[in-house]
Amino acid sequence: MGGIYFIMIIFMLASMAVSWKLKSKFKKYSEIGLRSGMSGREIAEMMLADHHITDVRVISTEGMLTDHYDPSNKTVNLSEGVYASRSAAAAAVAAHECGHAVQHAMAYSMLKFRSAMVPAL
Repeated sequence: MGGIYFIMIIFMLASMAVSWKLKSKFKKYSEIGLRSGMSGREIAEMMLADHHITDVRVISTEGMLTDHYDPSNKTVNLSEGVYASRSAAAAAVAAHECGHAVQHAMAYSMLKFRSAMVPAL
């Protein structure tokens, strides 16, 4: 049993380190504005339009770094700090989440695999 606890602690510490690094990078790049002045919402909408995706909505969701694409209701959910922000971090997160919508529209097999492995809670 001792070995299992050790492995669990290692994974927990690794998870905490990754979370800290992600939040640190997000904070850093949240302070860098975009020359275009576009918000995360506008970036997401433009990316969807550029890929001729018209059945996906971009909405704001509560929380920090709670951004995700929900294939069940075809929404790109951007956290409040990303949805309205005009920073490099917001643009990166919005583009990343729209990437999942593009994968879904193209029936990307690995997205189907991921969706099967991580069912909606």
